[in-house]
Order: sequence, then structure tokens, then C-alpha cells
Amino acid sequence: MRTILMLGAVAGLIAAAGCGPRGTGEEGVQGAAAPAKIYRWKLITTWPKNLPGLGTAPERLADNLRLMSNGRLDIKVYGAGELVGAFEVFDAVAQGTAEMGHGAAYYWRGKIPIAAMFSTVPFGMNAQEMNGWLHYGGGMELWRELYAPFGLVPLASGNTGVQMAGWFNKEINSLEDLRGLKMRIPGLGGEVLKRAGGDPVVLAGGDIFTALETNLIDATEWVGPYNDLALGLYNVAEYYYYPGWHEPGPTLESIVNQTAWQSLPADLQAMVEVATRAINDDMLNEFTARNNAALRTLVEEHNVQLRRLPDDVLAALKEAADEVLAEVAGDDPLAQRIYASYMEFFAGVEAYHNISERAYLKARAPAAD
Repeated sequence: MRTILMLGAVAGLIAAAGCGPRGTGEEGVQGAAAPAKIYRWKLITTWPKNLPGLGTAPERLADNLRLMSNGRLDIKVYGAGELVGAFEVFDAVAQGTAEMGHGAAYYWRGKIPIAAMFSTVPFGMNAQEMNGWLHYGGGMELWRELYAPFGLVPLASGNTGVQMAGWFNKEINSLEDLRGLKMRIPGLGGEVLKRAGGDPVVLAGGDIFTALETNLIDATEWVGPYNDLALGLYNVAEYYYYPGWHEPGPTLESIVNQTAWQSLPADLQAMVEVATRAINDDMLNEFTARNNAALRTLVEEHNVQLRRLPDDVLAALKEAADEVLAEVAGDDPLAQRIYASYMEFFAGVEAYHNISERAYLKARAPAAD
């Protein structure tokens, strides 16, 4: 991946050769060119600083862009709470406090209810399918239309793949065990849990451990073994459940202040597009590579009890998810177009994956069904 990015950097520099001190354009003939303008940006995130996967991805993004641009785009990354709070990223970038942010669209659901569909939908599309919809199914155009009134430009910038259902301080044997359960779970998944009788709570990643430790919550979802091990959640909850029905393919986002975006020359805009697309792919690769080893550590070294949610619980959650999804667009015309686009693409890609990905996985491990 680094090789690809380097090639892109070289191509960009060649295309802009007339701007460099050794360019072959007129300025190269007449004398040394004016120094290239340096754009110094702040990038704020909703994640704890340098958290493996989520927290390190924005750092890699900034490093790659600094390298690709030969230092012309110099981005400093701030973790949650360093410059603004984890859930203040959207507003801070919109207001110009920072030029760029990294987070997840479902955190802004209170401001833009339909935004959650650009992150993840319970029992919805996985990472591969989300990428297909965003980049080749019209999703990205709708996402940018949705954020435009806020002065923001969104870009897909990460995906963890299917997450775990979460950490619980008691076993879940029936739907009754979810009733009254106070659980950290954001987005549409939180609304689904509420319909099933639970009590959803939204907390930033850095607050989860203490909330579980002090019994402010009974359960939490976070991401998956790779991240959950790093947060030490095994110290404050015994049972670890799967599958991650609530976040089957959570897309993370970079958001760029529109004025800052428009101030960039075309080559730097292209570099941001390429670099975020690379980070979007790279994060999924990282989680794919790291999750199983982390899960083995949790189970074998920390005695975590790995459990599968019962079929009747999953069925009840699916029924509630269908109800929530049917209501998510409301009366807003743009939200209705987003919903229709998502659902149409989902139906088509699911039909094909039933005879490709799903059929292959079943053939590869028939006993796993």
C-alpha cells in the first residue's frame, strides 16, 4: 500500500513539476520558483489518541499526506478531548475550529438522523458492500449532498468489518435478559436495543472502561477483539458476545471543512481523496489481520467467556431493526432518497452474495452453519 501511495506522490509531483525549483516550466527557465505554499491543518478525532486501529488510522493518514504532498499538506492529529470532546468533532470542523475530523456518521444522528446509514445499519451491509455502495452505487454523492448544508465534505476513511455484539456482566439467554439492560451502544443499534426493552447509552470510547467498572452501565459494545483488548475491557466484563448484529460494516469518516477543502489546489484535493480511500482499505486489512490473535489472547490468557447470542434474541432484534429502518427516513425528501438508494443496492448485492460470498463460506465450512 505504501508503494502505491509513493507512486501517487511521484505522479503528483511530476504533474506539478512547473511549481518545483527544478521544474521545466517557464519559472524554471527564468529562475527559482516561489516556495510552495504549505497548508497546516488540524485533524480532530472521536477516538482516544493512538488507540490501535481507530486511533492510529488518522495518524497514518496525516503521515501519508505529508509524504505524498512533499510537506505541502502538514496535518497535526488531536485525539478525543485534546482539542474538543469526542462528540464535538462534527460541529468543530463545520465551524472551522479544525480543518478536518475523523469519526463515525452515526454519532451525529441527533443532528442528522439519516446520517447513521452512512456508517452502519443493524443487519445491513458489511464492509465490502458498503464500499461498493459508496464508491460505485451513488452513496458518496448522497453523503456529500447531506453534509453540504453544514459546510462539510465527507470521505470514507476506515472500516472495522463485522464487530462483536459486546461485553456483558451477565449471560444473555433470552430476550428477557435485555429488558432494562443499560448498554453503551450508539446509532441505529441503540434504537433497536431500546425497542427490545434495553436502555441504550452513548459514551465516548475513553469513558467506557470506567462506566463498566463503576456499574454505570451493564454492558457495552465497542469494536472487536483487537480494539477491545487494547481498552482492557476484559477487566470489567466477563461475557463476550457475537455476532455484531448492530454494526456489520461500520464505515468511518473523514470530514473536511468545505472552505478549507476549496482552498486546496486540485492536486492536493486528489491526494486527500486517494489517501482516505487507502486508509479506508488499510483499516479493514488491519482488523482482519489482528482480530483472531487478539481474541485468542482474550479467551486463553484472560479467561473471557465467549458466547453466541441465542437465535431467538437475534430474531427479535432483527424484527426491531426492520421497524427502526422503516421509520428512519421520515418525511425528509433527501433522507428518503438515501434510504431508497441504500435499500436498492443492499437488495442487489445481497442477492449476488448469496450465490458468491455466502455460498462459498458455507461450502468451505459447512459445519459452521
